Amino acid sequence: MKSKKFTGVLLSATMLVGLLAACSGGNNTPETPGTTNGGENVGSEQPMTMSFFSSDPSPNWAGMQDTIGKIITEKTGVTLDAEFAVGDPVQKVALIAASGEYPDLISAKNDVSKLVDVGAMLDLTDLIEEHAPNIKKLFGDYMKRLRYSNEDKAIYVIPTYAAVDSVNFNAGGGFNLQHRVVKELGYPEIRTVKDFENAIRTYLEKHPTDESGNKNVGLSLNSDDWRMYISVTNPAFLTTGGSDDGEYHIDIDTMKVTYHFRRPEEKEYFRWLNHMNATGLLDPETFVQKHDQYNAKVASGRVLGLIDQDWDYQDGENALKAEGKFDRTYGHYPVTMSEEFLETSFWPTGFMSGYGVGISVDNPDPVRAIKFLDYLASEEGQILLNWGVEGEHYNVVDGKRVIPAEVNDRKINDAANFQREVGIGLYANIGGHYGDGVLDSTGNYYTTNFPEQLIEGYNDIEKEVLAAYDASIWKDLFPSEDNFKVKPWGAAWNITIPGEHEVSILDTKLRDITWKRIPEAILAKPEEFDAIWDAYMQELDRAGVDKAEKGREEFVKARVELWND
Repeated sequence: MKSKKFTGVLLSATMLVGLLAACSGGNNTPETPGTTNGGENVGSEQPMTMSFFSSDPSPNWAGMQDTIGKIITEKTGVTLDAEFAVGDPVQKVALIAASGEYPDLISAKNDVSKLVDVGAMLDLTDLIEEHAPNIKKLFGDYMKRLRYSNEDKAIYVIPTYAAVDSVNFNAGGGFNLQHRVVKELGYPEIRTVKDFENAIRTYLEKHPTDESGNKNVGLSLNSDDWRMYISVTNPAFLTTGGSDDGEYHIDIDTMKVTYHFRRPEEKEYFRWLNHMNATGLLDPETFVQKHDQYNAKVASGRVLGLIDQDWDYQDGENALKAEGKFDRTYGHYPVTMSEEFLETSFWPTGFMSGYGVGISVDNPDPVRAIKFLDYLASEEGQILLNWGVEGEHYNVVDGKRVIPAEVNDRKINDAANFQREVGIGLYANIGGHYGDGVLDSTGNYYTTNFPEQLIEGYNDIEKEVLAAYDASIWKDLFPSEDNFKVKPWGAAWNITIPGEHEVSILDTKLRDITWKRIPEAILAKPEEFDAIWDAYMQELDRAGVDKAEKGREEFVKARVELWND
């Protein structure tokens, strides 16, 4: 039988008094348990623990023993007994669906369809209407985007991966080069793959080893499981003018869908990676190293270039920052195959709903669960989750929240330990939230990701490099949102498709072929590349890629219809 532990940490009265004393002095300080928030009474009922499963890892999770986790428990009476996926989350969700016994709260990303299909998820529509004023306020006119499908307009999840009304200021992806590389080369233009390659080659010729005699690595990629998408295959469309719609390219005007690897432009991207391998600039361990080995290599300071998102190599970069090796950390550049293309990291999606947290039919108290999620969506909860505790993690100066220098230093340069201890940023994907650039009722930003605060987080070397490129933040180097039309379907990668649907089955077949053929093409001798690529295209044809494209197009058009209904 499914275990429902009631062993969460419940602060004693003495600890509570101490906590409230430490939190005193500001309007945004969490109130005592049992007070009202947005019209709902929270924290007044008996404490309870709810089981929670997430398809994403959370390496800094501390069982809600961090500062913010304890306050959340005090405010709501709820502690999470959390399990985060290790290995293949798709397989894990399938096992949960087949077991007939479900965690109380579930964040299954696109695989929520497996749980909906077996009747594991509650329709949250009435719960939100009756008990979640903050969730209603947060999503406002977007509430209809929370509906599951045209055929089933139930709300099964509170979107947590898509922030509401977000203006993205942080460029954490693109092609990443160590600061020492561009500094020594006199800050060359890094605009095309050839520019990126030349910078790595030139620096590597001058410095084949580090100070200890260990070999420097030109370019390393992370191909461990699902990270293959992020580091190996997604850059093919980002560098060739395509937006991020998962494994498909969708024409913004006609909504015609193409499996993106079939675009001729992308073939040339993988030919370039083949060239990087053939000339010794690609890490020979790219397709055999595990995620932790990849991050350990980054932490060694020997890897000159990465093609990845900063959250994927964050552990390695944080280790470099903790050691004060700021010249070995990375800048972000909007690299494309040639200057005819615009890098598309900031292509706007509008609010795209999709992935989020749902309440299962096994939850013993769905009302408590929705109130818990509602607290996280409240203004008070949002400030707590993003900023921490006033007087401890931020101060209010002339009406503006300001992070003290010593706290900001720990957030940036001792990030993992700070997050485990404090919990700032740890709960973002558990509750619905406002996006970057959105102001709260006091005129302050809900999040700490806005230009002035981003600049405060940069070290002196990073500021020096940005100044050399006439930029204040990394986003200044990238094409802005104004260059692109807003996608009326959001992003196709977060359109839920039932696991047993033909499109879902075809997606898995195509993925397996691609993850075999792409490494093969990259590692081949250059003269063999075209033959391998042709064989790859033929294999996709035999697997039914045309059916997958047509089926995906139907889902894209159905989402547009659902959102406009």
